[in-house]
Formats: sequence, C-alpha cells, structure tokens
Amino acid sequence: MNKNSNETIVLTLSFLLTAGLAGGTLWMFRQSFSRLGKLDNSSNSSNTQTSQPPAPNPVQSAPAPPAPNPVQSAPAQAQNQGQSTPTGIFNYGGSTTWAPIRGVADPEFPRDYPGIQLRYVDPIGRTPGSGTGIQMVIDRQLSFSQSSRALNDKDQEKARLRGFKLIQRDVAIDGLAVAVNHDLPVKGITVDQLRDIYLGKIRNWRELGGPDLEIIPYSRRLSDGGTVEFFWEYVLDKKDFGENVKFIYSTTPALREVSKNRGGIYYATAPEIVPQCTIKPFPIGRTKGNYVPPYADPYIPPDRCPQERNSINFSAFRNGDYPITRKLFVITRDENNIDRQVGDLYTDWLLSPKGQELIAKSGYVPLR
Repeated sequence: MNKNSNETIVLTLSFLLTAGLAGGTLWMFRQSFSRLGKLDNSSNSSNTQTSQPPAPNPVQSAPAPPAPNPVQSAPAQAQNQGQSTPTGIFNYGGSTTWAPIRGVADPEFPRDYPGIQLRYVDPIGRTPGSGTGIQMVIDRQLSFSQSSRALNDKDQEKARLRGFKLIQRDVAIDGLAVAVNHDLPVKGITVDQLRDIYLGKIRNWRELGGPDLEIIPYSRRLSDGGTVEFFWEYVLDKKDFGENVKFIYSTTPALREVSKNRGGIYYATAPEIVPQCTIKPFPIGRTKGNYVPPYADPYIPPDRCPQERNSINFSAFRNGDYPITRKLFVITRDENNIDRQVGDLYTDWLLSPKGQELIAKSGYVPLR
C-alpha cells in the first residue's frame, strides 16, 4: 500500500473518531437537559398542588351539632311557652260572704291544679272579713284575698306605702238580703225605710204597716267585713249606725236571734239568708209597694224546709231589678311574683265555664 492510501485511511479514522466523540457528547447533553426538564416539571407540578386549597374534609367541615343541655334549654322553653304553673301551699282569706264559694267551688280548684294547695287563714285577733283580708294581702300574709267590696283609696294608699298597688278582679254578682221573723206580718220595705231602721229613725213595725212591735236591728260591726262596709256606704250613705242597733259577731248567731225575736231584722249576703229555714227573706224595693224578693218564686214556706229550700232570684240580681246588689272580687298585689301567679290562676279559673257554674251552685250570680 502506498503512502497516500495510508494517509487517507488515517484521516478517515480521525474524522470518524471526532464525529463519534462529538455525537456522544451531544447525546450526554440531551440526556442531562431531559433530566433537568423532568425535574423542573416535577417541581412545578409539586408547587402548583401545594398552592391549591386542600380538599374539604366532610367530617371537619360539617360537624354534628352538640346535644342540647336540658338545664340550659329550660329557660328558653319557659320563655316560649310562658311561665310554668307554680306549686306549693298558698294562703288566702278574706270575706265571710265567700263562705259558700269556699265550700262548693274552692275544693275543685286543686283537681285542676294539683300542684297548688290553697289554705284559708283567719286573722289573729281580728274578725274575718273583706277589710281584714285586704289588710293581710298588704301585709303579705296572704297570696290573695276574697272580697265582697271594691278597693278604696285608703287601701291603695296603704299599699303604696309598701311599694306596690292592689288589683281587683270581679268574678260574681251578689245581693244583700234582709232576714225577718217568720211571724212578722209585713210584706216588704223600701231601701229608704231600711236605712231609717238602722239609723234609729224608725223603731216600731207599726210605722211600716205592721204590729205594734219594737224593731230590733242586728248587724256586725263596720270593721268586720265588706258586707257591713257595703251596707254602710250604699244603704246608710256613710252615716253612723243608730243607738238601737245590736252588734253581733257573725251571721249564724244573728239569724238565731231573729228566729227567736219577732221584731228582729238582720242583713247579710243573699246565699246566707235565702236558703235558711228559721227566718223569712224579706222583699225590698226602691219605691213603696214595688218590692222584689231575693228568692225565686214560688216562695217555699218553712214547713217544707229543709226538704225544699228557697233559691236566689238570679234574674232580678242580674238585670238590676233587685235594689241591693254588688260584685265579688279577688284582690292581689300588683307584683311579678308567685303570689300574683296563683291569684291570677284562681281568678281565671273562677271566670272559666266550670268556675262560673260552681259560683252559680254556690248561690251567686255568675258574670258569664
């Protein structure tokens, strides 16, 4: 082989070696760049995923509400449904006129409100009645009081000095009835004549068309109760009782005296007078000759009593034909406390259909 051929072979091999080295280097650079690109893409992808908010956790994003605490939820329930019914023993008292209601209606109240026990309290050292009952309410000795007269300015002034006022709510209609002896031959008298008897101006039944017989008027004292106060204000025009009046403790002994004394006369609430067998309920009128009996016709004579008894003249009391009528009230303190709640419950109960029916059974005229 000649010299030129050898040089050609050498040059060719050098070229191929150089090209191979260049190609290998280029391939290595491409692999490196490829790996760097993958690393960059992986890094970018990781950064993108990190910047996005995590997927919500259904347990954490919608936690179950806590179970209600019965101790904390009770006030809210009471606020929505009103105050709960009070329970316990509560004192009440007052008017003797209410005695028939206390006997017939009041025992039914705990059956509708079994948590409430009403206890009637007599005053200590004083005669029971509307006035003493109102004073005991003022003195906070009673939760409420039963009254046969309306409140007056003196009552409210006493309450004001204690820091509250009194409230009265009427629940029934009552009338004052007059009792005389069965043997008295007089048909009736007017309100004016009744006034003159108790003022001491008329002292003999002969002046009223009867026999020559001394009139013996009986009464409880003015301080004893609402019935006397009402009689003093409405019939006597707030004038003093006459010297001829005999004061007596209560209705029972007064009726006993009238039954024994032919000239006797006494007044009290109609349910205490009308059904009695030992005396005669006396018709009263606004004018002479127009007398309205406190009993319903026909009159039941004593020989048929007690198998039959006279009953109240409801229609005359309700429409005002009978001249001496009044309302019965429940008295409470105007305070936001348990005593007021009980007094209001009792009053609302008496004004309910059941309560009004029981008032009628007690001998009084219901308002509704």
